[in-house]
Amino acid sequence: MTGYFSYKIEHDYGLAPNPFGQYCTLAVCKPTIRNNKNLKLGDWVVGTGSAQLGNLHHLIFAMQVEGKITLDEYWKDERFQYKKPILNGSLVQLYGDNFYHKNPKTGKWIQEESAHTVVDKEEHLENDTKGKYVLFSENFYYFGSNSPKIPNEYWDICNEGRNMKSTSIDTNIADNFVNWLKENFEKGIHGDPINWKEHSNEHNQTKLKV
Repeated sequence: MTGYFSYKIEHDYGLAPNPFGQYCTLAVCKPTIRNNKNLKLGDWVVGTGSAQLGNLHHLIFAMQVEGKITLDEYWKDERFQYKKPILNGSLVQLYGDNFYHKNPKTGKWIQEESAHTVVDKEEHLENDTKGKYVLFSENFYYFGSNSPKIPNEYWDICNEGRNMKSTSIDTNIADNFVNWLKENFEKGIHGDPINWKEHSNEHNQTKLKV
């Protein structure tokens, strides 16, 4: 049986999730989903809007999990080298999410500089590394600033509280939600991250490819 994991997104910078390139990845934030013992390949992770973003019950992204690797494996994997952040690059490069790896001698985490480490660096490290795994998929839908309103009959997929929603999601409603998604939208990127509007025009906000 397909499982579902849903949460509200309060900040959307193209970091968590990171939808760019071939794969959509969830590598930082939401450790309770990334490290969830019940999450298996084929399950769906859904991120919906929030009061903070002014888009409650809108769909920001959905991905069907096709792979799960550790943060250290993610750092070394050739497929994901393009997701290592470049601080003076485009917004896509700035918000790369591949910046954690372990010191092979001490076993301690190394946190490379990224947009995520500008403030509360230690707090982010502790929270992010609680989620042992990085989730990735080529089967994803990312809407960002073009997030569509989810039809009322599928609102059970939305997490109305904090953290996440999973076992309480009605599977029949969730299955129908996925059918609605597939019937109405193409896979891939449909918009820029919502919070990119905070950046100055010196960045090209339409650079969705690397």
